[in-house]
Amino acid sequence: MKVKVAIMSFAHLHADSYAHCLKSNPRAEFVGIADHDTARAQAKAQQFEVQAFDSYESLLASDVQAVIICSENVHHARLAQMAAAAGKHILCEKPLMTKLEDGKAMLAAAQGAGIHLFTAFPCRFSPAFQQMKRMVESGAIGELLALRGTNRGSNPGGWFNDPELAGGGAMIDHTVHVADLIRLLTGQEITEVYAETGNNMFHGAFDDTAMLTMTLQNGVFATLDSSWSRPKTFPTWGDVTLAAVGTRGIIEMDMFAQYLVHYDDRAGRIKQVFWGDNIDYLMVDEFLRIVAGEARQTLATGEDGYRAAAVAIAGYESVRRGAPVSIPNL
Repeated sequence: MKVKVAIMSFAHLHADSYAHCLKSNPRAEFVGIADHDTARAQAKAQQFEVQAFDSYESLLASDVQAVIICSENVHHARLAQMAAAAGKHILCEKPLMTKLEDGKAMLAAAQGAGIHLFTAFPCRFSPAFQQMKRMVESGAIGELLALRGTNRGSNPGGWFNDPELAGGGAMIDHTVHVADLIRLLTGQEITEVYAETGNNMFHGAFDDTAMLTMTLQNGVFATLDSSWSRPKTFPTWGDVTLAAVGTRGIIEMDMFAQYLVHYDDRAGRIKQVFWGDNIDYLMVDEFLRIVAGEARQTLATGEDGYRAAAVAIAGYESVRRGAPVSIPNL
C-alpha cells in the first residue's frame, strides 16, 4: 500500500529534490502541497501534477499520512507542532530548529502525539560515509584521535541571508550535516564548541564563513570549515568531506567525488555532474518504509536533529562570547 505524503512549503531549495523523489518512488502517493506563498504552492502543484491546498490547515485535515517540512528554518517548529497535532508523521528539513526551546517543543509534540519526527540528514545515506564508518569501527586506523570536516557551498541567497528567517548564516546551514556525521561515526556527543565567523565573502549582515573546533565527550576533537565560500563559477554546489585521524592511519572521505566533468560551451563553464547514489532518494525511501511500518535503520531522528542544531546554536554563542561554549544535554 502506498504512503500518502504532502510537502509543507517549498521555501527551501531541497523541496524540489524531495518532490522528485516522491514522484519517482513506487511506495509514495504524492498528494499535494501547501505553502504560505500561495502562488508558489500553485506553481509547484502544477509542476508536479498534485493538489495545491489553500492552507496548511486544509492539508493537515486531509488523509495524508506524512509530511515533509521545507519552510524557512524559523517556521519549522510551528509547522511540526501543527503536523504532530494532526497525527502526521514528519520529515523536517535541517536545521531542525533555530532555538533550543523550539526543538524541545517539537520533540515533546511528536512524543505526545505518538508520531515519528525525523530530520533530513541525507548525508547519512552516503555509501562513502557508510564505508568510512565501517572501517573506523573495524579498527582500520587504530584509536580515533581527531576529525577534520568541511561543508562548503555557494551562497544560496534569498531568505538564507536573513538571520531572522534562517537562524543565522552559513554556520547554521552547513554545520549540522557534519555535526551529525561526527556523532554517528563516533557514537559520542559533542560537548563543547569554539567558533569564529566572518562575512568577508559577501559583506552582508550574516555569517558567510565559519570555523569550528569541537570537543567530544571522549576527548576526541574535530574541526569544521562551514562556509558559503564557493564562487558562482565553481563546477558544483559545494562539498562534504571528513577525515578521521587515528593512531595507525588516516581515512579521508569525499562524499561527492563520483562525478563526470562537463565542459559546457553553451553555458560557458565547466560542470561536475554527480553520478553516484541519490542520497535524497535513499533518505525519503526509508522515511516511507518507516511510515509503512518497517524499522528505522539510518534515518536521523528528531533528537539527532536537535543535537546537531544545538552545536551550531552553541557556535553562535561562542562567537558572541569569544570563548568555548559547553553544549547542554537534552
